[in-house]
Amino acid sequence: MAGPRLERLNERYRRHQGRREEFVFGADERAGVIADLVGGPGLRVLDLGCRTGALTEHYAGGNELTGVDVDRDALERARERLEIETVWADVEDGLPFDGGSFDVVVAGELLEHLADPAATVSHVRRVLRPGGRFVGSVPNAYRLKARLAFAAGRSPDPDPTHLRMFSPRSLGSLLSRFDDVHIRFAVGRYVRYHPRLMARVMVFSARGEAAADEALHRARFAASG
Repeated sequence: MAGPRLERLNERYRRHQGRREEFVFGADERAGVIADLVGGPGLRVLDLGCRTGALTEHYAGGNELTGVDVDRDALERARERLEIETVWADVEDGLPFDGGSFDVVVAGELLEHLADPAATVSHVRRVLRPGGRFVGSVPNAYRLKARLAFAAGRSPDPDPTHLRMFSPRSLGSLLSRFDDVHIRFAVGRYVRYHPRLMARVMVFSARGEAAADEALHRARFAASG
């Protein structure tokens, strides 16, 4: 049964999106990069914050997809369009799946919307199979355009649903419990000249602990207690 927080989030995003067409910023470039990182076929993939599936469709082919979002109407459109399993849930409250259920977890433009992204990342680690991949993207909050807006006294990010601003360092810190963390800069006409300042998006990939590493970590934690 849905709680009051989930109902509020559903209403908030329903009002924010309204009836406008789904817009995916930097769709072609960002979706292509994420699709390559997801891989497949034959993988169980969990797509967090999937909305209507505008990004999901780029890596759904041949994989077993489950989409999660707080917006019920968007989820219904994703289910109808892509014929994927959908789950209405708040990713900060936990993920309603058994541990080690997925080969890949995707969070495309999701983490900046969360009050506690670290909690969600911990849930991701739990549901990933040993050695599974966590991939996604966040806005490059400290790109040149945002810095100039701040210097001029304007908000560097006008989206009212964005609760967090990520730099490469803060994103890397959030993913510090993963192995093989990679962050790349994407989307923008002048990215090739200065990626950190000109890219509008940071795309990340990380690998969950292998089974042996996870067992060692748990043993050390138990011993320290």
